[in-house]
Amino acid sequence: MAENAVKLKLDWMTLGGLLLAGGGIVGGLILEGGELKDVAQVTAGIIVLGGTLGAVMVNTPGPVLRGALRRLKEVFFTPETPLITAVDEIIFYANKARKTGIVSLEDELPNVRDPFLKRALNMAVDGSDLSEMRSAMELHIVIEEHRAEAEAKVFESAGGYAPTIGIIGAVLGLIQVMKHLDDIKEVGHGIAVAFVATVYGVAIANVLFLPAANKIKARIAAETERREMILEGVVGIVEGLNPKLILQRLEAYTADKSGKSTRGGGPRAMAA
Repeated sequence: MAENAVKLKLDWMTLGGLLLAGGGIVGGLILEGGELKDVAQVTAGIIVLGGTLGAVMVNTPGPVLRGALRRLKEVFFTPETPLITAVDEIIFYANKARKTGIVSLEDELPNVRDPFLKRALNMAVDGSDLSEMRSAMELHIVIEEHRAEAEAKVFESAGGYAPTIGIIGAVLGLIQVMKHLDDIKEVGHGIAVAFVATVYGVAIANVLFLPAANKIKARIAAETERREMILEGVVGIVEGLNPKLILQRLEAYTADKSGKSTRGGGPRAMAA
């Protein structure tokens, strides 16, 4: 039975970081005597966002781009204790396999929600050779990690293009300024407006795109670690280890930096 599914919760660090960065930039502008309308330029936003998206589309294959867009939720939401949930499930299956045999886990497979855990348990139930099972699941981990990293690089690319597109926007604005050289007052205002595109490009790259890429990479690393832990747990089940020994293995993944386990010790996680 696998009634514990990974749930998502709002990542307040991301939200707080965006608000702090935005507030700092706007607050600094106001403290310097500027006004919000000085940087509220729709045309600059269209140039930067449209140009950046276009460049990313040229640079990125369609499936990778679609995968990257789906990963945006990982920037704003974080899974609730996925390692602990997985440990509870694995120990439950280890106890059942020890009492009634590993083949009895076949009855549990329809209820396993995690695709990676389900695949590993299915291979274990089918009696796959241990080395073959480990090799196949490790290959799956590597392939998924490479695919996810390619999707994270989409945001890195956007972070590289945005400042350059902003410069292009500034140059376009300066071209328009050159048409009014006879009015020095208009020239000063036009130059100020022209450089708003540069601000947009640099700001969106360093406040959103590049941090988003790094956040997604952190999620990828956590998911890879979770899958490696699941594989170790299933391998322990196949080896017929005592659930307590399997638990000791898995607690290495759930321990914090001080070495103390972060598991909640739920009833399903208790090793018999």
